[in-house]
Amino acid sequence: MTAASRNGDAGRSAQENERVRAQYEAHPYPARNPKDETKRLVDGSPSGLAEFRHYLFAGGRTMPKPLRVLVAGGGTGDATVMLAQQLRDAGWPAEITYLDISTAARGICEARAAVRGLAAIDFVTGAIEDLPKRAPGPFDYIDCCGVLHHLASPEAGLAQLVAVLAPNGGIGLMVYGALGRRGVYDAQDMLRTLDAGDSDAGRLDLARRLLKQLPATNWLRKNPTVGDHIAGGDAGLYDLLLHARDRAYRVPELHALVESAGLAVVTMIEPWRYNPARYLTDPALLKRLETLGPLERAAFAELLTGNIKSHIAYLVRATERDGRTASFDDLALVPLLKGIDGAALARGLKPGAGITVETDGMRTRLPLPPRAGPILALVDGRRTIAEIVDALAAGGDQARAAADVCATLEAFRELNKLFLVARE
Repeated sequence: MTAASRNGDAGRSAQENERVRAQYEAHPYPARNPKDETKRLVDGSPSGLAEFRHYLFAGGRTMPKPLRVLVAGGGTGDATVMLAQQLRDAGWPAEITYLDISTAARGICEARAAVRGLAAIDFVTGAIEDLPKRAPGPFDYIDCCGVLHHLASPEAGLAQLVAVLAPNGGIGLMVYGALGRRGVYDAQDMLRTLDAGDSDAGRLDLARRLLKQLPATNWLRKNPTVGDHIAGGDAGLYDLLLHARDRAYRVPELHALVESAGLAVVTMIEPWRYNPARYLTDPALLKRLETLGPLERAAFAELLTGNIKSHIAYLVRATERDGRTASFDDLALVPLLKGIDGAALARGLKPGAGITVETDGMRTRLPLPPRAGPILALVDGRRTIAEIVDALAAGGDQARAAADVCATLEAFRELNKLFLVARE
């Protein structure tokens, strides 16, 4: 590469950086109204407290106090507000740093935090590329959701996150999934072709006009998993179809990105979506799948379903992987259901019936032990695994009770609806 071409690439990158920054100043994403904080807490993955305690800190047994948190690319504040609120509710001391390039997005996050009285947040305006200068850390937990795929170099951005990650820390990451966003990049290409140096308002108008004219055969129109252009307002439409820099990953590409930074994937969320055995029933196919490693199986599941629009993963340094995730062998841990009333679910669960799960048009059925109902009725967020096993066995076969309890809990963990946490 000549000096002239390198300078040209640097100039284009700088122009793209400025356009990305200007986009989020004009259209903070996602669109949020601070007044809504009186009505609900936006919850999700990555970075739910119970979730990352389970996968990164052995259920909280190894989680530092205070916990030093970085939200890298915090946008309008979903992860920052969720984390700050959940940590405060749990009584877990924490130091939270919010970082974003957009002052407009930062202002919305600050207003949302103020509504909730969440004062212990350090707000920093800056780019991930400048992390060691703007927010040197070290941080025990880093949230980076929907950001790396908008950087000039995702590899360099991830390396900067690792540079401020504390020993035995962890990262919650989300990047776009290539197959589930089918049609998005075709529409982006069409809009770039039609763009004649329009203003933001002009680009949005052009996008809306094109969307109205998409034929029934168009991939974006046929893709039911992508909806920001329909329900996300101006910010959602611009972010999806008019972004200056946007790429997506397939599973092997994500793992290569992670490994380039000396990291390893602890789990993908939700785990069941990356298990091809949850979609197939043919014994010959299942037998072949048993010979594949975890990465190959996850890549196969992505190809099989074709509808995974984003990849969420928890990461640790490859040299620090052992003992990070809570184990069902640790009977002193407490099972905690997410968004499910165990007793209510137990009342409607027929013995041996299993449960049906549907996500983005994909349906699967997960088997459960015949005693799953009584087990779920005992999962109240206070009893330990040992106490649930004892109650189920009632003086009978302890080994069988333990096997049924673990099988039931594992099924809901695979759905990302159950985590193990240490009793406080």
